[in-house]
Amino acid sequence: MIKNININNFTVFKNTNIDFSPKINIIIGENGTGKSHLLKLLYALNLSDGNVSESEAEKTISNNLLKLFLPIDNSLWKLKSTNSSGQSEIKVQYSNDDEMHFDFNINSKSIRMLNYNSNHTFPKSIFIPPKEVLSFMKGFNSLYEKYDLSFDQSYNDICMSLNLPEVRDDKLQEKVKWAIKEIENICGGKFIFYGGGKVTFKSNDTEYSINAMAEGFRKIGMLSRLLETGVIQPGESGALLWDEPEANINPKLLRFIVETLLELSRNGQQVILATHNYILLKWFNSLINTNMDDHILYHFLYVDKETKEVKIKSTDNYLEITQNPISETFEDLLDYDIEKEMGDLGK
Repeated sequence: MIKNININNFTVFKNTNIDFSPKINIIIGENGTGKSHLLKLLYALNLSDGNVSESEAEKTISNNLLKLFLPIDNSLWKLKSTNSSGQSEIKVQYSNDDEMHFDFNINSKSIRMLNYNSNHTFPKSIFIPPKEVLSFMKGFNSLYEKYDLSFDQSYNDICMSLNLPEVRDDKLQEKVKWAIKEIENICGGKFIFYGGGKVTFKSNDTEYSINAMAEGFRKIGMLSRLLETGVIQPGESGALLWDEPEANINPKLLRFIVETLLELSRNGQQVILATHNYILLKWFNSLINTNMDDHILYHFLYVDKETKEVKIKSTDNYLEITQNPISETFEDLLDYDIEKEMGDLGK
């Protein structure tokens, strides 16, 4: 599990230190404060299986950074903080107290490891991007490898993960089976993966084009598939990084998503997600059960008015977020409705 990350001079982060909960982490903040950048940076740390040499690790992470962030001129240096000339430096600590520490500067063709354990065997993180991919999976991986598409690497990776075969039923945890079954009940059928990116939806012995399904169903269908292939396997897989799980999801389904993520975290799955959604936040705040050892850390990213730098405040008490742009927006809307109603009554 990811325990801590210290980021210096990288994209919007000038000097940022974040401690993570081993269970649920929720990142909020206005646009441009680095929510997606943080998730992609954590995902970029993925390596192959253990015993990767230092030079191979440098090459892999450098390539990940370039393909996930797509900087201008394909230059690592374009990932530095704006208006800063110092080197970029990242240090990550894991739950077993191992760490990965690297930097790069204006002349760097790749990152430079400052501290690295070649026996690094941490499970790979899983990244779910905001857009669903079931509707364009067929042929996507081949096109991605051949052409310079505008999609970042996370979309290619998720398509490859969704194309994996199902694991044996007896290898799935009971809560994973529960989540898969619930998603089938919600959607009214099952997503069928034939390989090569071909996906259909089957209901009552009739198959339908995947494009005939609502986008919200396709979104939770991705979660179901990642569970049944074992890509998400609580207690064994790396952190689940999910950017805007609420995107194109009917608000009625958000409670189910929160319940599922809480159940996965109770079984050993670390979750780190970024959201703009008030309903999702409120369900997390309402459904947390300390008697089941639930733990949620809210990480609020904001721009300091004086220094103009991105800062972070982390708390496990939702009410302690004093500058929550999501809650403030809903309060503004409520105030507007009250003022409008009072104005109409006064006429």
